[in-house]
Amino acid sequence: MEGIKTELIITNQNFDSEVLNSDKPVLVDFWAPWCGPCRMLGPVIEEIAAERSDIKVGKVNVDNEPGLAGRYAVHNIPTVILFRGGQPAARSVGYRDKASLLKALGL
Repeated sequence: MEGIKTELIITNQNFDSEVLNSDKPVLVDFWAPWCGPCRMLGPVIEEIAAERSDIKVGKVNVDNEPGLAGRYAVHNIPTVILFRGGQPAARSVGYRDKASLLKALGL
């Protein structure tokens, strides 16, 4: 995997530094390993992470981080939230292909 940019694992411990205090927009994928649509969306998120140096891409496992899911009212997964300047700026719920996900998030 050397040389390939992969998405960041976001936890309650690093959320503020990686997302809220980021100097660039952060795309956060709220997911769980048992969720079929989440597993379908995974490669799309990885592709975006590899292609876009202008944004940071991270994943929150909602089973491990229920507090973060609750904090951002994530009731269904996958939910992808784009943060700009530490604030949620756009949200997409459910599986989407890359083009429609980027369009929904304004990217």
